[in-house]
Amino acid sequence: MTAETVAAYIRDRRADVEAALDSILPAPPDCPPPLADAMRYSLSAGGKRLRPILCLASADAVGGRRADAMPAACAIELIHTFSLVHDDLPAMDNDTMRRGRPTLHVVAGEGMAILAGDGLLTEAFALLAREPHVTDPLVVGRKLRVIEVIASAAGAIGMVGGQAIDLASVAPNGTGTTAIIDGAALQVMHAKKTGALIRAAAVAGATMGGGSTTQIDAIDRAFGDFGLAFQIVDDILDVQGDSADLGKTAGKDAAAGKPTYPAFYGLERSRTMAQECLDRAEATLRAASVADARLLGIGRWMVDRSN
Repeated sequence: MTAETVAAYIRDRRADVEAALDSILPAPPDCPPPLADAMRYSLSAGGKRLRPILCLASADAVGGRRADAMPAACAIELIHTFSLVHDDLPAMDNDTMRRGRPTLHVVAGEGMAILAGDGLLTEAFALLAREPHVTDPLVVGRKLRVIEVIASAAGAIGMVGGQAIDLASVAPNGTGTTAIIDGAALQVMHAKKTGALIRAAAVAGATMGGGSTTQIDAIDRAFGDFGLAFQIVDDILDVQGDSADLGKTAGKDAAAGKPTYPAFYGLERSRTMAQECLDRAEATLRAASVADARLLGIGRWMVDRSN
């Protein structure tokens, strides 16, 4: 599969996800208009839609039905968007730009941003429980496993726990890191904060697609490495990228004294580490005979991206 074919696949799946996302949020009169507007503002801001695309690609890779994986794909994007809304708050990263426009708390206020994040998170699990609406015990069992996987990835042992480590790693005055973070702890932090939801997206798609235990395990391990590579590249782009290209404030991690891969290892070693993650992930998929060209292409896209 050529790079152009992979790009077309990503573009088509992104369009599928956008269409699905447009119909799942609660609306007035059931949901108060200010809250409905706030939730939609953040969800409709665009972005790469990496996680839901990955979920669908994993279902494809194991020969499953893409439609069965779409609810999980959308739920994961709701959770990811919730995390961005809360990460941008003054109490967290205190950022004013996300996906190329003002962050939600700048537009709607901190209180409404917190509520919108809460709403996005809880709607994700309502969607996972509701869809696909089937009575087949096999599919119902897959849904329950996916709910467990995503909840673990999003919660205290996953994304929320990673954000807690991140908060604890920066001195209160933002002038530097505390002694609790070293290179190993940095990897643990990112495996939770960023990698857990990427892995969950891949596992959810393979599970809903009816993948075997061997296939799901390989996809899980591979996207642990892909997820780490994604975060390393994110750290590199924070140093080298342009705010207009990134859609968020460049250089903010360094200015806040946050721990990053370039800060610990330098740019060149960080790039090498990302490539090593990519190599390990591809080897894992090939060894389990799930080296689907779409999955590999998405993995490479995660590492080669410029925003």
